[in-house]
Amino acid sequence: MGLPSRRDCLKSAFTIIPALSARTYAANERINVAAVGVGTMGIGNIGRMIKLPINIVALCDVDSRDPLQRNPRKAFKEFPTGLRTWTDFREMLEKQKDIEAVFVSTPDHTHAVISMRAMEMGKHVVCEKPLARTISELRVLAAAARKYKKVATQCDMEGHAFDELRSMVEWVKAGAIGEVREVHIWEGEASDRPRGYPDIKAPLPVPAYLNWDLWLGPARYRDYHAGLHPLNWRGWWDFGTGILGDWCGHLFDCAIWSLDLGAPTSIEPQWDGGDVSEVAWQSATLRYQFPARGKLPPVTLKWYDGGRKPPRPEELDPGEELPNGGGYLMVGSKGKLLAVGRKSYLESDQGWLLPRSRMKDFQPPPKTLPRVKDQEHLNEWLDAIKGGDPASCAFDSYSSRIFEIGALGTLAVRVGKPIEWDAKNMRVKGVSEADRFIHHEYRKGWEL
Repeated sequence: MGLPSRRDCLKSAFTIIPALSARTYAANERINVAAVGVGTMGIGNIGRMIKLPINIVALCDVDSRDPLQRNPRKAFKEFPTGLRTWTDFREMLEKQKDIEAVFVSTPDHTHAVISMRAMEMGKHVVCEKPLARTISELRVLAAAARKYKKVATQCDMEGHAFDELRSMVEWVKAGAIGEVREVHIWEGEASDRPRGYPDIKAPLPVPAYLNWDLWLGPARYRDYHAGLHPLNWRGWWDFGTGILGDWCGHLFDCAIWSLDLGAPTSIEPQWDGGDVSEVAWQSATLRYQFPARGKLPPVTLKWYDGGRKPPRPEELDPGEELPNGGGYLMVGSKGKLLAVGRKSYLESDQGWLLPRSRMKDFQPPPKTLPRVKDQEHLNEWLDAIKGGDPASCAFDSYSSRIFEIGALGTLAVRVGKPIEWDAKNMRVKGVSEADRFIHHEYRKGWEL
């Protein structure tokens, strides 16, 4: 593919200077965007883009079926017609000259290679969460974004733009619950462990509509089998990041943002679900330790999934239980904040102080965070393209930080024991075998 090596990226040794990204846009000018990946999330993202000053000029997918037929529940009358269609994103970027930006909505394992190629060619990029599959890929993309300064990037953490979330961050920053040293986050009943594993690995004929080699992309080759395309790849480490790697981008957001959490110093995992060498666990609890940050104290953050939840807070009303569908509890010296996680990508987290009676006379602090137009995360990206401030979830800022925290939890389970993290040198202290989970061996021709 001609992509720079990982070491070159980490050293910021880039020589290509973007061209298209340097031009000036008028305030209401429409941006020409190519959608890469038009399956479940991709078609939903197209539905968002058609409401914005965006021209969708190309569709690219390794699955040749009509996206509306593949996703009848997300069909909409305004779906653009007459677009150029492609199977290989590399060919599309090389041959279709009117593309100014790309929206990457593919499985996790191809996020980095597609985003990097687009940035090299001067295209603005927005990428679905999680930003990348491995920690090394996150750092490579961050380094690239710092080098290609005129290319606007964003990881599409839609909830980051909602007013409700930003209000809760302001509450915590203003001291509404005092000094926070303890956070509990849970995802509910869900598990990404593939059902029927390992029997579902039996080889099957590749469907005629699917370019299997391109779907694999940088991942090591395997025969096509059940439980991968189109929806169930996330629980396989070669392709996804599991439920923690994905949902940290939503459920960790309030805590990471309001408490200014950076790299953890250690993670202690506990899990059920058998062998996790190839696929995700059935349920887990992970304990993160974060150091003090200036005047802010150390924080213990615990993650629960697969039906596990933290102990019930005594401040809940009689008969009230913690939400089953996912949420978070922040424990402060002056009170607690409880929030229900998003029910869909179009809805915000909803939170309140405990006990609920505190909300009756609670006076929210002044708004200190900017609000996003129409609470649409893509508007930050469009503003950045047109010369405004960088998006709040640009590749080289918040998004790479939050997804590295999530990836470290997955890493701890895969290593199988508590770990101490050396963030500066990107390694687990005293555990050399962890390196293979931090980095990735790319298939020949797909090196990053």
